[in-house]
Amino acid sequence: MLVLQGIVPGGLVYLTKAVLDGAAAAIGQGMDWSNVEQLAIPALLMAGLLVLQQVLKALNEWVQTAQSEFVEDHIQFMIHEHAARLDLSFYESSEYHDTLYQASSRASSKSLEILGQLGSLLQNGVTLVTILVILVPYGLWIPLVLLLSTLPALYVVVKHNRKYHDWWERRTMANRRARYLDMLLTYEFSAPEVRAFDLGEFLAEGYRNVRRKLRGERIELIKKQSLATVGAGLFALVAMGAVMLVMVLRALRGQATIGDLGMFYQAFREGQGLMRTLLSNAGKLYTNAMFLEHLFRFLELEPQITDPEDPRPAMPAPQDEITFQGVTFSYPGTDRNVLEDFNLRIGAGQVVAIVGENGAGKTTLSKLLARLYDPDEGRICIDGVDIREYRLGDLREQVTMMFQQPMRYQEPVLQNIRVGDVHRDLKQEEVEAAARKAMIHDHITTLPKGYHTQLGKWFKGGTELSGGQWQRIALARAYYRKAPIVILDEPTSAMDSWAESLWLQGFGKLVAEGRTALIITHRFTTAMHADQIYVMHDGEVIEQGTHDELLEQEGRYADSWRAQVEHGWRTKPADAPELAPPENGFPMEPTTPEKR
Repeated sequence: MLVLQGIVPGGLVYLTKAVLDGAAAAIGQGMDWSNVEQLAIPALLMAGLLVLQQVLKALNEWVQTAQSEFVEDHIQFMIHEHAARLDLSFYESSEYHDTLYQASSRASSKSLEILGQLGSLLQNGVTLVTILVILVPYGLWIPLVLLLSTLPALYVVVKHNRKYHDWWERRTMANRRARYLDMLLTYEFSAPEVRAFDLGEFLAEGYRNVRRKLRGERIELIKKQSLATVGAGLFALVAMGAVMLVMVLRALRGQATIGDLGMFYQAFREGQGLMRTLLSNAGKLYTNAMFLEHLFRFLELEPQITDPEDPRPAMPAPQDEITFQGVTFSYPGTDRNVLEDFNLRIGAGQVVAIVGENGAGKTTLSKLLARLYDPDEGRICIDGVDIREYRLGDLREQVTMMFQQPMRYQEPVLQNIRVGDVHRDLKQEEVEAAARKAMIHDHITTLPKGYHTQLGKWFKGGTELSGGQWQRIALARAYYRKAPIVILDEPTSAMDSWAESLWLQGFGKLVAEGRTALIITHRFTTAMHADQIYVMHDGEVIEQGTHDELLEQEGRYADSWRAQVEHGWRTKPADAPELAPPENGFPMEPTTPEKR
C-alpha cells in the first residue's frame, strides 16, 4: 500500500499537464467527441487516481492502527517482563527509576513514530522518484536545487530535536517529581493524610512550580525551533521562485506550454515538500533512535541474583535447620552494614520470633532468606546447603511471605488470596481454607458477593476493608501458598489484642503441619509463643531463648515485655476476658485473674 500511495501523486502530477493542455486545446472548439476526448480521458484517469488515493488512505489508516496497537503492546510487554526479572536492589537507585521512566514513558510512542517514519520514507521516496523522472527532462540542475532548498529544514530538525532530547533527558527527575506530586493529589493511598494535614494547596503549588519551570523551558525551545523553521521555509520559497521564473521565461519564448508550467509548478512544489519530509523524517529517525536508546539501556540491565550455573536438583523442605553463617549485608547505595558477621539458627519445624527496635535488621533477614537480596559476605544455609546453590524459582517455591506493608490488590477477594500462588490450579475450597487460617473467612461471607466481591474503591462496585481485615487477607495469601517455610513480618500489627489471640490459635495449627516459621514482630504478646526468640539490636543478636528464659535474664526483652504488657493490662477493656499463657505455645483460653 505504501508503494501504491507513493506512485499515485506522481501520476496525478503527470496527468496535470495532459488535463491543462487538453483544456487549452478544447476551449472554444465545440462538443465533438474528437474535441472533448483530449480533455475527458486524462480527467477521468485523474479522477480514478484520486478515488484510489482515498481508498488507500482509509486502508492504510486501518492497517497502521492495528500495527501500532501490536507494537505498543509488544514494547510494554518487553518492559513488564524485564522489570519483573530485575533484583529488588534496583529499586534502591534513583538512576534506575530515571531509566525506567525514560524507557516506559517514551518507548512505545517513539517506536510507533519510527515505524511511521520508515513507512513515510518508503512512500515519499517512491513519490519523489516519480517526480524526479518528470522533472529531469526540464534540466538535470533542477533536482539539485530541490535538494539544496531543503537542507536548511533538515538542519533545523536535527539540531532542535537533539536539543529537545537533551533537555528531556536532563529533566527526567523533574518530570518524575511532577508525576509523583500528581499521584499524591489524586490517588487513594495518600488521600487521608492530604486531607488530615490540609496538604492539598501545598502539594498543588509544588506541582505547579515544577510544571511552570518545565513548561517555560519547553515553550522557549519550541519558540527557537519555530523561528528557525520560518527561516528555512523562506529559503525554500526563494529557491522555488527562482526556478519558476526560469520556467516562465521559457514559456514566454515559446519553449513551454501552459500545461508545462502547471505541471512543473505542481511537480516542483510537490518535490520540494517531499524532500523536506524525507529529510525531516531522516532527522526525526535519528532523534527518535536516541530516545529508543533508553529502552535498550533498560533492557540491557541484568539481575545479579540469578540461578547458579550448575544448580542442585529441586529443593527439599528443611529437615534439620536454617542457618545464617557470618552474614554481612548493606543495602545498595549505603555504607552502613545492616548485618555484620551475623549468625542465627532456626530449627526445622520451629517457630522463631525476631524482636527488636526499628532499624535493627529484622526485616532484612526475611529478604535475605527469600533471596530478594544476597549477603555481601557469609552464607544462608538450609540443612547445610547454601541457598544460592538452588534455582531461584525452586527456593521461592519453598517460601511464603507476608510483608510488613502487604499489597492491597484492587481485585476480588478470590484474586487477592489466589495471588499467593498463581502457578497452581485455582480451587475455591483451598482459598477458603487459607482464609479460615487467617481468621477472615467469616467476614468474607458477609460481603455483597462473598469471595467474588471487588475490594478497594478504584473500580466500580468495590468494597473497602479495615486495616486489620486487609492484613488478614494478606495472611490468607501467605497461607494459600503451600510452602514449608513461612515468613511473616508484623503479622498482627493491625489487630487488636483479642483478634491477635484468636489468630495465634490458628497459627499454631499451621505450624503443627510441619512448617518452619519466622515471625518478625514488635508485639511481645505474639513473640512469647515462639519456640525460640531472638532479640536484635543494631544488626546483632543480643539475647535469645524462650519467653520464660528471657524474662529470667532480666535484660532488654524483660524490660520491654513489662513496659508493653503492663500498659496493655491497664488499657484492657473492663469486660474483656483474661488470657492465660499457652501450655504448648499457642492455645489461649479465658482464665481467672488468679491463674493469670
